[in-house]
Amino acid sequence: MQNWVAIGCRWLAMTALLVGIAACQPTTPALNLKGTDVSNAKIGADFTLIDHNGNSKRLSDFYGQAIVLFFGYIHCPDVCPTTLAEMAEAMNRLGNDAEKVTVLFVSVDPKRDTPDIMKAYVTSFHPRFIGLTGSATAIAEVSRAFKVVAEKRGDVAGGNYSIDHSAGAYIYDPSGRLRSYVTYGSGADVLVHDLKQVLTVR
Repeated sequence: MQNWVAIGCRWLAMTALLVGIAACQPTTPALNLKGTDVSNAKIGADFTLIDHNGNSKRLSDFYGQAIVLFFGYIHCPDVCPTTLAEMAEAMNRLGNDAEKVTVLFVSVDPKRDTPDIMKAYVTSFHPRFIGLTGSATAIAEVSRAFKVVAEKRGDVAGGNYSIDHSAGAYIYDPSGRLRSYVTYGSGADVLVHDLKQVLTVR
């Protein structure tokens, strides 16, 4: 059973830190966001991972579209499929605007989440979803950049383990600026609202 209380406490602390950091940074034009506004927080960075087709991709390759970035793993029993289902619902509700959005699912379990397995999994939720994986070192670096916690539980040596991980989605505007952090369980309404907001940025 995943320790969501501990993970939640870590995220509350991080959110408070981000708000404090944002207050000290040069401001950017405000958006009417329902998620946490992280427009001026120093979090995240460009990165290079392997997509579910086996191609090397940088985060910046997707600039020009709104990006939803989510960390998880395929064997996740509840949080990941629930979040991906909410994202799929949001994409369907966006109508034609969904063509301007890319959802990136970054695996925190690169040992088991190979590109072909990632492809079958993420595209079962929506054809525009892209799975990203890579070496354990690359995933660890990306996770640190985005303040993502991922801890294995159970029979790690035998491969029968679960992973406690941070649950939430980062939303980038088409200019490549991180704008919103949407916590787990916020629902499709919040995703749709914030995506419509970031799509106004040129």
